[in-house]
Amino acid sequence: MSDMTDAIDDGHAGAADTAPSPDRPRPSNRLPRPDGELDRLRAAWEPPKGWRVIGSVNNVFIGKLYIATAFVFLLLGGVLALLMRAQLAAPDQTLFSAPVFQQLFTMHGTVMMFLFAVPMVEAIAVFLLPNMLGARDLPFPRLSAYSFWMYAIGGLAFYATLFWQLAPDSGWFMYPPLSSAKYSPGLNADFWLLGIGFIEISAIAGAIELITGVLMTRAPGMTLSRMPVYAWSMLVVGLMIVLAFPAVIAGTALLEIERAFDWPIFDATRGGDPLLWQHLFWFFGHPEVYIIFLPAAGLVSTMVPALARTTLIGRHAVSTALVAIGAASFLLWLHHMFTAGLGGLGLSLVSIFSVAIAIPGALQVFAWIGTLWRGRLQWTTATWFLIGFLVTFVVGGLTGVMLALLPIDWQVHDTYFVVAHFHYVLIGGMVLPMFAALYHWIPLWKGRAMSERAGRWVFGLIFGGFHLTFFPMHIAGMLGMPRRVHTYPAGLGLELPNLLSSAGAFIIAAGVLLFVIDLIRSQRGPEQDHNDPWRSSTLEWLPSETYGTRSIPQVEHHEPLWHRPALHAEVEAGAHWLPGTITGDRETLLTSPVQARPLRVVLMAGDSLWPVLAAIGTAAFFLLMTVKHVSGTVAGGVLAIVAIWAWLWQTDRAPPFEEAEAADGVILPMGVTGRQAPSFWGVVILIVVEATIFASMAFAHLHVAMTLDVCPPPGVGLASHATLLMQTLGYALSLVFVVWAGLGAWRAPVSTWRAVLLVPAFGSAVLAFYSGLQTAWPAERPPTLDAWTGTLAALHSLQGLQIAVALMLALYYAARIGSGLIRPRQHATREAVVLLWGWICLQGMITVWWPWLVA
Repeated sequence: MSDMTDAIDDGHAGAADTAPSPDRPRPSNRLPRPDGELDRLRAAWEPPKGWRVIGSVNNVFIGKLYIATAFVFLLLGGVLALLMRAQLAAPDQTLFSAPVFQQLFTMHGTVMMFLFAVPMVEAIAVFLLPNMLGARDLPFPRLSAYSFWMYAIGGLAFYATLFWQLAPDSGWFMYPPLSSAKYSPGLNADFWLLGIGFIEISAIAGAIELITGVLMTRAPGMTLSRMPVYAWSMLVVGLMIVLAFPAVIAGTALLEIERAFDWPIFDATRGGDPLLWQHLFWFFGHPEVYIIFLPAAGLVSTMVPALARTTLIGRHAVSTALVAIGAASFLLWLHHMFTAGLGGLGLSLVSIFSVAIAIPGALQVFAWIGTLWRGRLQWTTATWFLIGFLVTFVVGGLTGVMLALLPIDWQVHDTYFVVAHFHYVLIGGMVLPMFAALYHWIPLWKGRAMSERAGRWVFGLIFGGFHLTFFPMHIAGMLGMPRRVHTYPAGLGLELPNLLSSAGAFIIAAGVLLFVIDLIRSQRGPEQDHNDPWRSSTLEWLPSETYGTRSIPQVEHHEPLWHRPALHAEVEAGAHWLPGTITGDRETLLTSPVQARPLRVVLMAGDSLWPVLAAIGTAAFFLLMTVKHVSGTVAGGVLAIVAIWAWLWQTDRAPPFEEAEAADGVILPMGVTGRQAPSFWGVVILIVVEATIFASMAFAHLHVAMTLDVCPPPGVGLASHATLLMQTLGYALSLVFVVWAGLGAWRAPVSTWRAVLLVPAFGSAVLAFYSGLQTAWPAERPPTLDAWTGTLAALHSLQGLQIAVALMLALYYAARIGSGLIRPRQHATREAVVLLWGWICLQGMITVWWPWLVA
């Protein structure tokens, strides 16, 4: 194990404090390796039995459920597509009325984008990443479980609205004023706004898990430069999710506020602006296209070398291209607003950026083609799907360049040409790689591969049916067929393109049906060893069980299994890091973000039903709020809060040992707090999400102000500087009291008295909030008056929600302090509360000053 000792000593900050030495005693758990060590490891990671298995938080279990559920939504969304294509197969069809057809296309787009594509991206990552990174599990397994169950329960309930004629019918983008209460008076739009809102929260929870996992739990030696390209893609996507998705959460909240309380945020007759919704939605919507594509690109960059049996050409350039695409995608939201009447300079710049983003995408395509050309290709079903992906995605990219040009976009905007383009990009760029990935990695499921003979039929039907479906749509669009119409008259030359498209859709369905049949057939029977059928280079193909690999490998190359063929046997024999369980519980290594130097041994959260109950409560809160069931909404909210409280209460635990032998002769500290803790950075990412939501709402007020002839509007009185300074001081005092409560809270017998300091902390924040509300929202200017007051009231309402969060934090923190659970080696709760409270106070300060800054 000398190479592991070198990994510790080579420039590791604090290595001298952790390396074994004669005057530094080894921990009390250091014993000769027992014969039953593997049995103890299996017992620590054994999932619950019977119905309690739903409380399992292991990444293998949650990942499988996640993938299966996302695939079910693919099938459900596909059924809606078949119904639409049956209606459009011939002119003047009457299978569905216009209102029903509106529900079908709205639900089809919503299901495919929100309930299939993004969840499938995260599902594959939850399943693959821990083993690919060489970790026992991702840092927050209960968060992964909560994310999945909230998505599954809420998604199925949302889909069920179709059967009660309550499905949304204003398009998957819900443009106002069509989606306003005046033109969509029922609950249909409300189900979309509230349902999609909490599904986005589920996606953000998953992103927090993926970011911290990629950066902090990689195998020792897996530096960022050695990290698999797929891990790079998920790191970029996780960051994109936490920056992009809050915008649509803010937008849906504002639109629901307008519908529920008549605050005219998007109402042009009272100073609002419908274009504000488009800005918020497409700031999320365009990055989402790349959030869907980049993980698929990462999968392709991982599969191509394995199937070609050679190193990926331009590996570092491909990783750089992923980062470049992720960053540039945030500059392109106006790409969807070329016909909205915006300024020429802005549109021209976005047009240039829309063309330029094809450069890093093309770099990846050439790297894949070059790798396939150089290697000795294995012609598996996965290979065929990859070839089909390259052909299809290149065609979609070319039409994307066409749509980036303003004159062409003005001509074909909102026609079937656009429908063809984004299906070529999304199905070609995500669904075809997904099928390749399922065929490639399915042996990890139960050790059984799928039929290659049936797989070729599946590929032929899906690939051929896809091009038969969507290529004629280019022609229909050029002939002028508009999107979202439930029928069309004869004699316009649209009969043949639509008939071909409808026939192709059913051919795709036949291919998917054959895939499902072969999947069920091939996975029947007991689990067995997969034996690494493709002889791949990445760590997920090491022998593994529920705990991952027997020992966490030391990585010395970006293709570790090719560089060190003996790694399979070494890891299985327990010759690397953490060959067993030190405490009898679940543990993993924490490594440094850049160089992946081992830092500490950390305890993992175990199986629990609390995340499931929290997900049920969260889904009930949002869905019952939609139907205005007050008692059920309150009950759901209380269940969610109590369950999250109980789940978190169990996770901030003091480790039983100060040190542990992580490998032969290598001693590491146990437990982690401060900036090395995943919980610390998880809270930081959560604050970034909250800050982005706040920035989106602040932008809404700024946007409305910029449309005014006089700002602020006549009759608006801004608070004096003295008043604003007093409100700012109130928030500052609140934060001081919270920090004071946490300092020395573990020193008995004063712990309980420290909790009392949270009373003035919360009181100061409430007084500052109430004073700000009185000055910004006087009785003579109700939020229903105009958009200026409505958007400002929404901003203060967000701060009111944060004050409610502060109350829950205060109660939880006081309970931890009073129970003596804030200790020198157990104070992650203190750090999380102080960070969140600090952001709440800072947001309050900005909120009270915002009208003055805008004016």
